[in-house]
Amino acid sequence: MILGILGIAAIAALGFVLFLAIETWRENKQLTIGTIDFDRLQDGTFIGSYKGYARGLHLRAKEIQVTVSSGTVVAIYLVENEKPVEITEGHMSDLMQRVIQSQSLEVDVISGASVTSKTYLSAVEDALKQSAKP
Repeated sequence: MILGILGIAAIAALGFVLFLAIETWRENKQLTIGTIDFDRLQDGTFIGSYKGYARGLHLRAKEIQVTVSSGTVVAIYLVENEKPVEITEGHMSDLMQRVIQSQSLEVDVISGASVTSKTYLSAVEDALKQSAKP
């Protein structure tokens, strides 16, 4: 009886892992980063988001705060509980520093974390769309 229950639990866990792998593959394939003209940014603080994926589970959902000063992106923070906090997930702070240094979203993603990198970049893109001058 216990072996049967353990077997069912193992099959369910394997099914969930397979589901996540397929959804991650789909997300990576469909998640593209647009072009933002960094020469046309208005000053201010803007919040952007990536809603996540995986059939409504909102996996990897991000909310990002971007600060533009003198037409230049000067700071990028993760928003948690409606407050900006330093980005500490993996090497994502390095990725955001590359965006600031290059003043572009056309930066190399973090190897081994390409989907997560794209989610951060997508949230930054969403914030910068609000900053774009008409």
